[in-house]
Amino acid sequence: MKLKIEDRGNLYTYLFFVCLALTGILYGSRLADSQMNIRVWDTLNILFLGVGIPFVFLQTMARLPNFWQSGIGNKHRFWIPFAIGIVFGLLDLLVFKILLHPEAYHDLPPFLQPFPYSIFLYVSGAFEVEVFYRLIPLTLIMLLGTHYKKGRYLNHFFWTAAVLTSLREPLEQVLENALWVVAYALVTGFIMNLIQAIYFRKAGFLASLTLRLGHYLIWHILLGIYIESYEIII
Repeated sequence: MKLKIEDRGNLYTYLFFVCLALTGILYGSRLADSQMNIRVWDTLNILFLGVGIPFVFLQTMARLPNFWQSGIGNKHRFWIPFAIGIVFGLLDLLVFKILLHPEAYHDLPPFLQPFPYSIFLYVSGAFEVEVFYRLIPLTLIMLLGTHYKKGRYLNHFFWTAAVLTSLREPLEQVLENALWVVAYALVTGFIMNLIQAIYFRKAGFLASLTLRLGHYLIWHILLGIYIESYEIII
């Protein structure tokens, strides 16, 4: 069976990120032999990512843009979402590093990893989150919406799914902390995830993923480079 061009684009892009995750596992496993506290994915994570593959073929049917949908420019697919993600990353940097933890770290905290391994881990982590928080649930719910009364209430299905999926991540990450910090994490986490859902519908999966990568670039990768280079005393 010959795949349509758009389905091939979706599949090849998805498989690229799976291969990147597998490369990260191999790289991280080598680092773990000589460095402590290296977080390495299990190969089971790769199998879990396989769950998302059928959904790359359902984007058109669910009335969602394909990964490389024609008519959607890179401005909306990449650059604007990336800039939005950077803003959220800078906000987290201000609150959690500058305000709450201005003192120097003596070791990399749990949410950071040594560079350049951090690129592999956090790009793969962003991809995994977007597969299970956006690609699978939004595609499923939008598919249901297209079939319910011939799609008359598709917008209702989308906004219900967008709100519910946007609540999931911030609620899972609520920690014991000052009330204003918990409120900040819940509000900004919800808003970022909601914007991602909107961009998922507007410009496709890669737009949602790129927004998260903008956030991870600041919060997980560049912050890690800074702490490694200027704060940790060897």
